[in-house]
Amino acid sequence: MSRRFAASLFAAFSVVALIAASPAGAMTIEPITSPSGIKAWLVREQATPLVALNFAFHGGSSQDDPDKSGTANLVADTVDEGAGDLDSRAYHQKLESDAIELHLQVGRDNFFGSVRTLNEHRDEAFDLLGLALSKPRFDADAVERVRGQVLAGLKREQTSPNSLASRNWWHAAFPQHPYGRETSGSLESVPKITADDLRDYVHRVFAKKELTVSIVGDIDAAAAGKLIDRAFGALPANDELKPVPIAVPQGMGRRIVTPIDVPQAVVTFGGNGIERNDPDFMAAYIVNHILGGGTFSSRLYREVREKRGLAYGVSDSLVWFRSAAVVLGGTATRADRTADALSIIEQETKRMAEDGPTAQELADAKSYLKGAYALSLDSSSKIAAQLTQIQLDKLGIDYVQKRDKLIEAVTLADAKRVAKRLYGGGLLVTVAGKPKGLASTEPSGTAN
Repeated sequence: MSRRFAASLFAAFSVVALIAASPAGAMTIEPITSPSGIKAWLVREQATPLVALNFAFHGGSSQDDPDKSGTANLVADTVDEGAGDLDSRAYHQKLESDAIELHLQVGRDNFFGSVRTLNEHRDEAFDLLGLALSKPRFDADAVERVRGQVLAGLKREQTSPNSLASRNWWHAAFPQHPYGRETSGSLESVPKITADDLRDYVHRVFAKKELTVSIVGDIDAAAAGKLIDRAFGALPANDELKPVPIAVPQGMGRRIVTPIDVPQAVVTFGGNGIERNDPDFMAAYIVNHILGGGTFSSRLYREVREKRGLAYGVSDSLVWFRSAAVVLGGTATRADRTADALSIIEQETKRMAEDGPTAQELADAKSYLKGAYALSLDSSSKIAAQLTQIQLDKLGIDYVQKRDKLIEAVTLADAKRVAKRLYGGGLLVTVAGKPKGLASTEPSGTAN
């Protein structure tokens, strides 16, 4: 659960001079090891008197039992609702009194966390994190209060076209697989989750074995190592994770329309992606940017928004997990124009698969992707998060320095070949709303 205190205090220190003063490639990343043997990456930044920690445990919502989806999410929302001798009120009073930011969240593969604190309070901040991770209380009143909040959110999602389109896509793409379940769970599963289920998740997932840690701030390696042990030193050495089967998204060529009485219809579309460790990934990343990478220059944005005014925005992106990879996009448009917008999306996707990008599109995309990367490294928290993701993806400690060369190495022939690989298999489409003239179809194109 996100806990943000004294935001105005941190605002003055939010931008780190490290990136503003020099290219991202000049950033120095130090591999360090804590006294207890926990490995981490450190970026020293003396311009601001704070420390930002980002970490990830392998084992996200994919570790939930099938009939108790939402367990990991409920852990993230309750693990800081009291720990050790501190009940929920006392725990959060300590966070607030020292202006400590603590954020916990769950993905399908990982349990993520971050802490940001002024240097003078860093020992207290890391002690409080360590207490939450190793000795969470899961008091009944706190669990029920948070459960009620989660259920209220799930009820709202029943009438949200965005939520319905997204949930239906994942369910159809990964039937009977952990990736097909929403991290927040369902109205049926969340009431079944007990405090013992939360404790079991913590016992199985919170361990040193597959822990990834990044620290950025005004701190040296020795002090950083001691802080790491304050947070994670009491955890067990090994996790006890359930295996997650390799999966390929299903339902390509299928369209699922869910009627809901709202003014706009929401469209989610996607297909088989490319894994992060695939040699073709960088080419796929560039091709995806050209088709629908979320900028004003993308083909989808130009054709759907600028030329025809069918939607306010449209984009797609590469999404990768340990056991699957997808390309996933979406848009929202008027119910009477949904069919038109979807037709353009499908046409442009097919055109990219058949013809690939042009030489000019490739050059422009390379220039943008190299220049924009620094924006993801313009604060201590962003740097720490990027370092954690780089470690999770096993890209190497020199990835920031070599990224531009990897982009430049992609040829037009590479881009055309990978475009066919990425977009040639068709799309699974889910729609939520009252789209005029648009019905559910099976892969053959037959309406049902």
